Amino acid sequence: MSFLRSERVAAALLLAAAVLGLLIANLPFGASVIAVKDAHLEIPFLRVDLSTGHWVTDGLLAIFFFIVAVELKRELVIGELNSLSKALLPAIAAVGGVVVPAAIYLAFTAGSETVDGWPIPTATDIAFALGVLAVFGRFIPTRARVFLLALAVLDDLIAILIIAFFFTADADLAYLGYAGIAIAVFGAVSRVMKPRSAWILARRPQWPIIAVLVVLAVLAWYFTYRSGVHATIAGVALGLVMSRRPAGRAAHALEPWSNGVILPLFAFTAAMVVVPQVSPAELDPAFWGILVGLPVGKVVGIVAAGLLGALFARSRSGTPLTFADLAVVGALGGIGFTVSLLMNELAFARLPGVRDEGTLAVLLGSGVAIVLSAVVVTARSRHYRRRGEHAGQGGAFSH
Repeated sequence: MSFLRSERVAAALLLAAAVLGLLIANLPFGASVIAVKDAHLEIPFLRVDLSTGHWVTDGLLAIFFFIVAVELKRELVIGELNSLSKALLPAIAAVGGVVVPAAIYLAFTAGSETVDGWPIPTATDIAFALGVLAVFGRFIPTRARVFLLALAVLDDLIAILIIAFFFTADADLAYLGYAGIAIAVFGAVSRVMKPRSAWILARRPQWPIIAVLVVLAVLAWYFTYRSGVHATIAGVALGLVMSRRPAGRAAHALEPWSNGVILPLFAFTAAMVVVPQVSPAELDPAFWGILVGLPVGKVVGIVAAGLLGALFARSRSGTPLTFADLAVVGALGGIGFTVSLLMNELAFARLPGVRDEGTLAVLLGSGVAIVLSAVVVTARSRHYRRRGEHAGQGGAFSH
């Protein structure tokens, strides 16, 4: 399973799954496969009614967001975001990478019914971006890798907040309270798994504690789902409250399953759309807003905000990134994929035709960003190789 921890493998599986989903949907038997995705699997006594596709996006994807939250907490506590001086520049660049794509989208969709899809081009797929960097940027210096990781983690935080606040139905406060209790108890019980806890020092078996944590996690997910808040937020909350050492071990154990099963399955189901047989002029403005917002908006936003932020952070940060390094990070930031596809599902849940066009736009926009970043990263890597840089190291859990 260790090979599934590789950014290269994770990115390749994600891309292959998306291409396969799109291909199958447009084959003669595609309608039957889409019908399976849309078929509902209901648990009546729990009042849970989700389609097969939504069991992936609302259920399994919570595990991915748990891993993201664990990495976010790690960076905030002991990593590259544990002080204002370290976090300032990537935070400014991350905000620029959200504001500019959203503005481009709004410029295309102003006055239309799809204007609420503005969050779609604002996301960065950290796994895919690191995968492209691992494949084409062997000699990119560590400072650029760390900056990309810090920016992508902050970008994920912004995406989580957007999902929580903009894609939440009328919240049921009672169930939200139950979810909060389950999450708080989960965090407290996780302390028992700390290396120097009395339970561990007494060499008692760990499986009862793990079983309790799993039950609490399922309850937290269920209560969050019933509250009207998107259920993946439960994964985020659990990752943030879990004790850091046990959370790191849990994320490490779950990472191969996330990379090898959950994310490819999500990409496969999300990309399963029929290519609309319409002329470009008949496509919804949302399509163009996403298609331009991802590869163009991210580069412009991250580079412009990064250069502006460097004026304020120069004295506080270490070796500053050059314009070319910011261009590398900006190009990689345009790979939206996972979170953009999720936001597209949420934004256009009641507009299936626009949702399908949005999915295609996310895939095409991310594809353009992949090609652009591959070219830019390769050129920059060659530059650093000529200067005698050692091959860099990267990865969400490798630093």
